[in-house]
Amino acid sequence: VRMKRFRRHGQESHRDRIKQELYGFNKTVEHGFPHQPSALVFSPSLQLLAIGTRSGAIKLYGAPGVEFMGLHDENAAVTQVHFLPQQVSGCSPHTHTHTHLLYRPEECCGNPSSRVLFTTVTEKANFLCVLIILGSNALTTRLFITMLKPNPVVPSLCSLPEDYGGRRILEHVESLQENPVNPRQVLIGYGRGIMVIWDLERHSAVKHIPATQQLESVWWTEDGGHVLSSHSDGSYCRWMVAGEGTQSEPEKSEVPYGHFPCKAISKIIQLPTEQGPPFLFLSGGMPRASYGDRHCISVIHSKTHVALDFTSRIIDFFVIRDGPDHIGDPSALVVLVEEELVVIDLQTEGWPVIQTPYLVPLHCSAITCSHHVSAIPLKMWERVLSAGPWPITGGQNLSPDAPQRDLLLTGHEDGTVRFWDASGVCLYPMYKLSTAGVFLTDAEPNEPNMNQCTEGEWPPFRKVGCFDPYSDDPRLGIQKIHLCKYSGYLTVAGTAGQILVLELNDEAAEQTVEATVADLLQGQESFRWKGHTRLEVREEPVTFPPGFQPFSLVQCQPPAVVTALTLHSEWKLVTFGTSHGFGLYDYQQKSNVLVRCTLNPSDQLAMEGPLSRVKSIKKSLRQSFRRIRRSRVSLRKHHVNSAAKVQEANARLEAELAEMELAPVQRKIEARSSDDSFTGLVRTLYFADTFLSDSSHHTPSLWAGTNGGSVFAYQLRLPPVERRSEDPVYANPAKEIQLMHRAPVVGIVVLDGHGSPLPEPLEVAHDLARSADMQGCHQLLVISEEQFKVFTLPKVSAKMKLKLTAIDGSRVRRVGVAWFGSSRSEDYGESGLTVLTNQGDLHVVSLPGVKLQVQYPCIRREDVSGIASCVFTKHGQGFYLISPSEFERFSLSTCCVVEPRSLVEVNVLGCDRCGGLNQQPSLSNLTVSSVCYIATHDHPTACFIIANLTHGNCQSSLCVCGLTCLFLTAVLQEIQKSLEGYQP
Repeated sequence: VRMKRFRRHGQESHRDRIKQELYGFNKTVEHGFPHQPSALVFSPSLQLLAIGTRSGAIKLYGAPGVEFMGLHDENAAVTQVHFLPQQVSGCSPHTHTHTHLLYRPEECCGNPSSRVLFTTVTEKANFLCVLIILGSNALTTRLFITMLKPNPVVPSLCSLPEDYGGRRILEHVESLQENPVNPRQVLIGYGRGIMVIWDLERHSAVKHIPATQQLESVWWTEDGGHVLSSHSDGSYCRWMVAGEGTQSEPEKSEVPYGHFPCKAISKIIQLPTEQGPPFLFLSGGMPRASYGDRHCISVIHSKTHVALDFTSRIIDFFVIRDGPDHIGDPSALVVLVEEELVVIDLQTEGWPVIQTPYLVPLHCSAITCSHHVSAIPLKMWERVLSAGPWPITGGQNLSPDAPQRDLLLTGHEDGTVRFWDASGVCLYPMYKLSTAGVFLTDAEPNEPNMNQCTEGEWPPFRKVGCFDPYSDDPRLGIQKIHLCKYSGYLTVAGTAGQILVLELNDEAAEQTVEATVADLLQGQESFRWKGHTRLEVREEPVTFPPGFQPFSLVQCQPPAVVTALTLHSEWKLVTFGTSHGFGLYDYQQKSNVLVRCTLNPSDQLAMEGPLSRVKSIKKSLRQSFRRIRRSRVSLRKHHVNSAAKVQEANARLEAELAEMELAPVQRKIEARSSDDSFTGLVRTLYFADTFLSDSSHHTPSLWAGTNGGSVFAYQLRLPPVERRSEDPVYANPAKEIQLMHRAPVVGIVVLDGHGSPLPEPLEVAHDLARSADMQGCHQLLVISEEQFKVFTLPKVSAKMKLKLTAIDGSRVRRVGVAWFGSSRSEDYGESGLTVLTNQGDLHVVSLPGVKLQVQYPCIRREDVSGIASCVFTKHGQGFYLISPSEFERFSLSTCCVVEPRSLVEVNVLGCDRCGGLNQQPSLSNLTVSSVCYIATHDHPTACFIIANLTHGNCQSSLCVCGLTCLFLTAVLQEIQKSLEGYQP
C-alpha cells in the first residue's frame, strides 16, 4: 500500500509539471472604451494620450498597440491628469485643495540653469498656492510657498471697482496659465470674472483684467499678446495684455450663438496657422432654450464654422499640431466625451472623422451577445476597411505579430453585428452588418448621411460620433451568432424569434428575403403567446451592400428569444432553439426539416415573453416579509433551545465524522421539479457525425439539450451531393436522455475513438485538422450546470462523471472546448474544457478523462452581467464585459497570451544614486516609458505612475522616483501644515 501511494505521488508530481507547462491564468488586456471617463491629457513630446476614470484608473495610449494602465487601490475618481516629460511629480489633494508638486531631474544632476515652476492648487478654496523650485542641486533646492489671497493681493496692488473687493465676490480660482513667451508671468482667473497677471519674481500683480461676466476658462495666445476669456453667458472676449494697470474694455466681445440667452462656453482654445486666420475652438455656448441639451464643440476657421454635435457629455478636448516641435498648424481635434473618443481630421477638406484603432465604443449600441472565431482565412480577412492616418504615434509596440487572425463578433440591441480584429492588443473595428433593412421598422435601410451640415442651418450642427444607445425596435436585438470561417456563411438570431442566414458576397445585390415560419407549438391551441409580435418582413427588394447579405429567413412562432443556434455549412443546415422548442432548417432548399416542441404544459411563464414578464411588486414584497418573519421566529426558537441541544448536536457530529470516508466532501444535489419554469427552454444544440443506431455505421446527427435536463438526439439522412438541392433531408428521433436531477444542459460534446472532440465542419477539408477516428468507440459528454457526465455510444450507457456542484457548490455558466499547447514542447498539447461558474471561477477539465485540472478566480460572483457575457476561444483565451463598454481579455494557456508589450523612451539624465550624475542622456542606459501625475478626490498621499521603468545596473526599479520621493513627501507635509494653519 505504501509503494502504491508513493507511485501515485510521483505520478501526481509529473502531472503537476505538465499542468505548469499547459495552464496559466492571466488577465492580459482591456479592450474598448474606459467606463465613466473623467480626465484627459495629451503629451505632444511623448505623443501619448492619457485618460482617467471615476473608478481611479489611468490608461495611456500611444501608437496602436502601445498601452499602459494603472489603478488606484481605493475607488478614487481621477479629476486631473498631467504629463510632465522628464519630470517626477505627485499630488496631495485635501478637502479644499489639490496640490501638484513638480520636479525636474536635470535640476538635481548638475544643470547650472535654474527654472521657476508653478502649479495650480484649488478649485474650491479661496486662495492660490504657487510652488517655486529654485537651485541647481537637489540638496540645495529651495521651496517657496506663496499664498495669493484675493483680499490683500488684488485690491491693494491695483485700483479696482468696489464690486470686486471681498473674497466671496471674487469666488474661487477658475484658471491658471503661464505666459507662453515669459514663464515669469502667470495669468490667474477668478470665477467672478477678474483676471490677474502675476509676476513670480516681483511677487506683484502686473495687470488686472476685470470681466463683467462669470469666468469659465482663459487662453493665452501663442504670441503672448492677447488673452481670450470665455464666460457663463455664452460669450467670449479678447483682451490685450500689453501695458500695466487695469484694462476696462476688451478688444472684442462676441456671443457666437446669441442674441437669445446661451449656455456657458466652458473651454476656449485659439491656435494660429502659418498662412491664414487662426483656428478657434469653443465648447458649449448653445442657445439655452432651443439647444440647451446639445453637447457641442464649435470649430471656426476663416469662413468655415461647424458645431460638432455629440451624443454624450463632453469631458475635455485638445488639439494636435504639426511639426517636429508641435507648434505648426492644427492637424487633429481629439474630443473625449462620456461614451466615446472622437478624432476630427482638420487637414482634410470637410473635417472628416478619423477611424480610431482603439478606444472604439463597443457599446455604441448595447452588446447583447458575442461570438469568437479563431484562425480566419485570408479571403474573409480582406474585408478590413481602410482608415485614415492615426495622429497619436507615441511609443513602440514590442509585441510580436499575431500568429493567427482572430475575429470577435458582437451582436447589438439595434440589430447590428460588428466584426472586430481580436488578433492583438487593439480590438480594431473591421466591418458592420445591419439586419434592420430586412424588416419593416422605423429605421430606414438607406437613410441619408447625417454627418453633413444642412445649408443655411443655424447653429451649423454636424452630428459626429457613433454612440447611439437608443434602439428603434428592441425586437431587432441580436441574441445568437454563428459564423463558418471556411464557407463564408453566417447566421444570426434575434429577440423576436428571427433567424437570418447570410452569405459573403463581394458585390452589392438587390433581393427579397422570404420568411419560412417554424411553428414550435405545432398547433397546440391551449397556449396563448402574450409577448411581443414578430417583425414584419419587407416585401419589396432591398439593396444590400457588399459583405454579408441575407438570403434566407426563419421566423419562429411564437416569436420568442432565440436561446441556441448552430450552423453546419457542410450539410447546409441551421438548428435553432427557443423556450418552446427547437427546429432544423435546410437553408439550401429553404425548408424546415424538423420542428420539436419541448414546452412543459405547466410552464406558463414561457408564454409571456421577455418584454412582458414582470413580477408583481405586491407579491414579491409579501414573500419577502414572510421570509423575514419566518427567520425571526426560527432565530428566537434557536436561542431558547440551543443550550439544551448543544451536547446532543456535538455527539451526533462526532458520530457522523467517524463514519465518513477520507473522500472529497460531496453535497447532496436536490432533484429539480419538472414543474419548474422554462424547463423546455433549449440551452444547447450540437451537430455530430457519430454512431447512433449501431457501432458499425456512423451518420450525421443533431443533439439538443434543455433547461430541464433532457437531451434529444436525431439521426439525419442527407441526400447525395449531386441531388442535395432536390431531395429532402430527413430527421428521425434516435435517442433521449433524462438527467436524474434535471439540471440544465449547457453543453454537448462528442469524442471520437481517440478521445478528441470532433472537428468543425469543413475543417478537415481545408487540411486544418485531422479526420475524426471512426474505428474506436465514440463517447458523449453531457455538461449540465451541476456535473460532467460521459456516456458510451451508441448504447448511451453512463461511463464516468465529475460532480462540480456536489464538491464546491458551483454551477456551470459557460463552457467551451479549447486546445492547450505546451510552453516547452511544440509537439505536445491537450484538449480540455474551459468552464466558468456562477462564482466567477475558471476551471479546466481534461478530456477524455473528465478530471479537474486547475481552478482560478476571475470574475466577482456579484458581477452577473460579466459572467453572462463571457465567451471562450479555441486556444484557451476568453473575453467578458467588465463594464458596458469594455472587454477584459484573459488567458488560461501558457503559450497563447495576447498582452501589450510597449516601450516609450524618454531622454532622462542619469542620477547620482546609480552613479550617473552629470552624465549625458543615454537611451540605452535609462528608459522611462511614461511619467504622469494624478489629482484625485480625498487621496491622502502623493500618487506616482511610472510604467516600465528600467535603468541599467540599478537595483531599484524606481530609481528616478526614489531620488525625490523623500523630498516630495517633505514638501507635502510642509504644504499641509501651512494650509492647516492658514486663517483667511
